[in-house]
Amino acid sequence: MSRQVLERFPAGGPRGSWPAEEFAGARRDEGVPARVVMDLESDTFLVIVEQRVPERTVERTPERVPEPVREE
Repeated sequence: MSRQVLERFPAGGPRGSWPAEEFAGARRDEGVPARVVMDLESDTFLVIVEQRVPERTVERTPERVPEPVREE
């Protein structure tokens, strides 16, 4: 699983203001599964989207089926 950061918001916003949640909500309204997480090191709210990393496909060769033995 990988994460993509869509936007960063400072944690010290005005009281009662939730810009990161509003931004994430607008993305969800557009069909993007965005959510808000806190980055403690930088003291910011991150709006992220988690994406599944496609698994590598392994090419498989068809199994060889032996031909029937002909009796003469």
